[in-house]
Amino acid sequence: MPRTSHLLYLHGFRSSPQSFKARTLAALVQNQHPGVTWWCPQLPASPRQAMDDIGVGVSAWPRDSMAVVGSSLGGFYAACLSQQLGCPAVLLNPAVEPARDLEGYIGEHPAWHDPTQKVFFEMAHVQELRALQAQPPQATPRKLAVIAKGDEVLDWREMLARHGAGQVRLIEGSDHALSDFELYLPEILDFLRLA
Repeated sequence: MPRTSHLLYLHGFRSSPQSFKARTLAALVQNQHPGVTWWCPQLPASPRQAMDDIGVGVSAWPRDSMAVVGSSLGGFYAACLSQQLGCPAVLLNPAVEPARDLEGYIGEHPAWHDPTQKVFFEMAHVQELRALQAQPPQATPRKLAVIAKGDEVLDWREMLARHGAGQVRLIEGSDHALSDFELYLPEILDFLRLA
């Protein structure tokens, strides 16, 4: 397997490229691997639009040396993308049943990193998530799931059941945001062949 030359980061629901994990990884790539193409787009609330935008953004990327990292809802998107394209994926506390989990969030919400920005989540977006969940995988990519038992938002047992066939880093404790993210960077970089 070649080293990663193009790296995509997908943030979670109500999050942004300003998330701690996204900024940490962006700085690391910029400082230690300046030749790697890095992209962390601001994702729209619509899952279909998000996946369309991502597909356009990576359409010219080399499939054999690109990889994707996703957190929470972004982890769900990353799993979908990697199954479509066959590229490796790092899934950080990935959402497993986002249609079910986000059904209770219909309406307007402040964005995490800028409360003046609003996220409008609609019932149509739940349907779009159901459609994404129903898509059969086209590839069986390499994946590393980083799963915290201390996740206060998502059930670690569901994450493990869905992604346990790949490489798994099961953490005792931590939290949904992986506040101790730096501890797992060596393993993530090794998996991405950036170590």
